[in-house]
Amino acid sequence: MAEHRFHLKANWPGLRNDVGTIEAGNLITKVSIPPEMDGPGIGTNPDEMLLGAAATCYIITLAAMMERSHLQKQQLTMESEGIVDVTRGVITYKRITHHPLIVLKHDASEKDHELAQTLAEKAEKSCMISRALQGNVIIEVKPAIMNGSL
Repeated sequence: MAEHRFHLKANWPGLRNDVGTIEAGNLITKVSIPPEMDGPGIGTNPDEMLLGAAATCYIITLAAMMERSHLQKQQLTMESEGIVDVTRGVITYKRITHHPLIVLKHDASEKDHELAQTLAEKAEKSCMISRALQGNVIIEVKPAIMNGSL
């Protein structure tokens, strides 16, 4: 069994509405509470970082699955949305929705489209961040698949 270890250093110099910093490998950034939660909105925040972890894990997993399946693509992009609910002062990360855009080669077949759809759905179940969030955050995938141009 192989274990991979990741480390993060955090510094929070003040109180609730101050600005801190984090360092984790190549990621070095300021962090604070987002303005939607009455914070200063400087740098990033835990909500964006969780969305970023889920999105990058998903799109990397999808790309790897497409490569292993020999599914040719012209482009793979994605937009993701995270929804955080605040009810009676309790903050809950409710839902993440990924909207991958898979642009296949111009001559992609219906079978290629079906494979792309299958892989888009399977990647969400295979991503380690999705598995870590399972049972706590609803994760949806709404792919758009099309043929590219010459």
